[in-house]
Amino acid sequence: MIGWCTIVGYGAAPGFAQTPDTGAPAIPPAPPGIALPALPALPDIQHWIDEVIPAPPLASAPADSPLVDTAQLPPDLAALRAAAMPAAIGDSFVDDWPDGLDGVDPGDIVAVRDVTATAAPTLIVPVRQVLQLKYRTNDSHDEPSYGIASLVLPVGDWAGPGERPVVVNNLPIDALGRDCNPSYTLAHGFSRASNFTGYILPTTQLALLRGYAVLITDHEGPRMAYAEPIVAGHAILDAIRAVRNQLPDKLGDSRFGMIGYSGGAIATNGAVKLMSEYAPELADVVVGAALGGVPADFSLLAHSMNANLASGVFLSAVFGIGRERPEILARMNHLGQWAAVSALNSQCSEVFAVPGVLQLPIDVAANIPDPLDSDLAHEIYSITRMDGRKSPVPLFIYNGEQEFWVPAAGAKNLYQEQCALGVPAVYRSVFGEHFIAAATGYPESLSWLDQRLQGVPAPNEC
Repeated sequence: MIGWCTIVGYGAAPGFAQTPDTGAPAIPPAPPGIALPALPALPDIQHWIDEVIPAPPLASAPADSPLVDTAQLPPDLAALRAAAMPAAIGDSFVDDWPDGLDGVDPGDIVAVRDVTATAAPTLIVPVRQVLQLKYRTNDSHDEPSYGIASLVLPVGDWAGPGERPVVVNNLPIDALGRDCNPSYTLAHGFSRASNFTGYILPTTQLALLRGYAVLITDHEGPRMAYAEPIVAGHAILDAIRAVRNQLPDKLGDSRFGMIGYSGGAIATNGAVKLMSEYAPELADVVVGAALGGVPADFSLLAHSMNANLASGVFLSAVFGIGRERPEILARMNHLGQWAAVSALNSQCSEVFAVPGVLQLPIDVAANIPDPLDSDLAHEIYSITRMDGRKSPVPLFIYNGEQEFWVPAAGAKNLYQEQCALGVPAVYRSVFGEHFIAAATGYPESLSWLDQRLQGVPAPNEC
C-alpha cells in the first residue's frame, strides 16, 4: 500500500527468532532454572485492553455533517467516525464542504483558484500556469463528495498533432492529513508535510519539459481515505472531467494517460477498473495507464505487512479505509479507538510509520478474534480488489520481484485477470524490493506512457 518512504528495515528484532508457522516473534530462551509465564492468547489481550484502557471521551457527532453522515450510524459509532476524521488545515478551498453538491454532476467544477505564484518555485521546471480545481465527485458509497486537483500547464505552445496531451500523475500520497496532499505544497510552498515522491520519480517535471500538461489529484478525498481505491478512482476520473469542463477549447480533445506507483497505483487501479461503469465517456479519452509496485490485493498485505516494521503504515491504511467504511471502526477496541482519534489521524507517513518499530500485530487494536481473517476483512478485500472489472484502456504493470511488503503476486494476478478479460497489457518483473523497483521499472513505464500519448497503438503481451 503504499510508498514506504520512512521504513528502513524488516524482520525480527535482535535476539528474537521467527516462529515457522506464524512468523510472530518468539520469546527468547529463559535463563536456566527460570520459567517464563505463558503469554495470554490475543483474544484475551484484546479483552484485557478494553478492561484496562477506557474508551476515549468523544463529543457527539455534528448532526448535519456530510463528512460523517450521522443519519446512517448509531450515535456512538458516528461520534467515533467524526473524531477519526482529518483535522482542518485552515485552507477553506480544501476544508469547506461545498453546498449543493447533490445538484451538480460528477466532474462539475464548484471553485477554481490560480496558485501559480506559490506552485512555480516548487515545480523546479518552468510553468505557465497552475490551476487548482474543486469539483463534485462521489465517495465510496456513491454519495456526493468533492475533490481537489491541480492542473499544471507548461510554457510554450504544443507543436505536436492534436491538442496538448495530459499526464495524470497519481502520486503515492500515503497520508491521513490534508496538508500532506500535493495540492497543499503547490498552494502554500514547501512544509514539513510536503510529499517528495513527486521528485524522486520526476514524472511531473519530465512531462512538462515534453510539453504535456500534468494533472495531479488529491485522490484520497476530503476524508483522507488512505488506500481506499474507489474514492481514489472516482476522484481521478472526475478530475479528468473537470479539466475538460474547465478548458474545453485547449484540452477538451486531449489524450490523457495515467501513471502511479505504490499508493498511486492503488488510485490508478481504482480509476481504470471503475471507468467503464462510472465514466464510460472517458474510455476514448484515456489512452493507457502505467502501474508499478501495485498493492492490488489487500489480503496479501494482511500477511506481508502485519506484525513487522510495516505495521504502522498498514494500521494507518486500515484507519483510512475505515473513514469511508465505519464498520471497520466498529471493530476496534479502546486502544484502536484512541489511535484513530489521536494526533496520528492527521499525519503523513513519516510520522505514522514510526509505531511500526514495535512490530505489533493489528489484532491488538481489534475487538474481534483474528480480524484480518474475519468475515468483515474478506468483504473489504473483495470490495477493494474490484474483482472482474475490466479496464477499458491498455495497461503497463510492473513490480519488484524481490518485494516483501507488496508481493509481486498481487500485480501478476492483476495482469492475468486483465489479460483474461481481453485488455491489451504488458507485465514487467523488475529487480528490487519496493524502493529499488520504483527506479528500475520507472523508465520503461514512462516510455510506454509517452508512446500512448503520442498515439502509438499499445502492445499486447498477454
